Amino acid sequence: MKLLKHARREFSGYNILESGKRLLDRKPLQCSLYVTDRCNLDCAYCTEYDNSRPHPSLDDLKKWIRKIRELGTMRIALVGGEPLVHPNIVELVRYCRELGFATSLTTNGFLLTRKLVAQLEDAGLQVMQISVDRMTPSPITKKSFKTILPKLDYFSDSKISLHITGVICADTLPESRAVLETGLSRGIPTEVRLVHADPLHRFRVERGPREELERFIDSMIERKRRGEKIHTSEAILNYQRSLLRGEHVEWTCMAGYKLFFVSAQGKFWICSMVHTDKHIMDITLDDLYANYRKKSCQEGCGVYCAVSASLLVKKPIAVLGKEIVARTKRIPSMFRSLTPNADKATHTAIANPDGTHEVNGGTQSGPSADDGVTLRESV
Repeated sequence: MKLLKHARREFSGYNILESGKRLLDRKPLQCSLYVTDRCNLDCAYCTEYDNSRPHPSLDDLKKWIRKIRELGTMRIALVGGEPLVHPNIVELVRYCRELGFATSLTTNGFLLTRKLVAQLEDAGLQVMQISVDRMTPSPITKKSFKTILPKLDYFSDSKISLHITGVICADTLPESRAVLETGLSRGIPTEVRLVHADPLHRFRVERGPREELERFIDSMIERKRRGEKIHTSEAILNYQRSLLRGEHVEWTCMAGYKLFFVSAQGKFWICSMVHTDKHIMDITLDDLYANYRKKSCQEGCGVYCAVSASLLVKKPIAVLGKEIVARTKRIPSMFRSLTPNADKATHTAIANPDGTHEVNGGTQSGPSADDGVTLRESV
């Protein structure tokens, strides 16, 4: 039974049959809803928090969630800011599940407690992403793995599918490999992604040496192909490598169509970086479909969820096929994880929790706004 539970988790996030409908019709697949702009941390590279703004009301959020569902959206990602600072986050999760959404939540993990994890699970949360950038905090980012490591035990018997996501830049790179190893050693799907530029293609932090970044991405590609739990798709890893090399990638942006965002003020955003003044309550399916086009800002885009959805719609068999093969390769390791002491060597590979002994190591012109949208300025 435990093996079946583990195997089901490997494919739970895809909802392949349901998602397949959205590859054939004109309805959206996913919406990311900002349940608040507020955050308990102030990471230097982040453009997605503003502690001067109040939380949106529970009634407004529920109204927007109903509208998002009425548009046919199947998945909803609750984001911020830090969504756990919203006092009604458990009720919001429950409401999303009552409406039939596949529901995920992205958090820095600092506010997690055993009780809150149990409440979120009871409310029906399916997927949680914990953002972790370094093993230890720095002036650039406070999202340290060392701080939340004890909280991972809260998920040992939870139905919530957990994965770890980090950001690679010059500041985090020396510890990024340790972040990856620490997550994988605990059997948690883990990824670290290139830091993305702001709306004008400027980086708020130093990106890091291209050669070293490329070697790291290459290593994740190889490890994913071997069946290790690298959480991001091979399509996105290849895309990031192309970004580093300055190579053109042919794709049509689906942001604002198959995937869109709703701000904590209820505004419809094409993506996290490209905003409009339209309110979500006024959006129609025709409005969404109008965004099915190549966009002036898509060259070099680092909004990886938008890129991922776009590549999936363009080449569903290739993208999904490789992911299913990669996840299937994980099944033998599930047998080993169910055997007592099988993973002891793996878990002790990182003896120092700060990961120090694991260390291995923009364009000037910005895009112009498409009609009716504004490009987000740095916070």
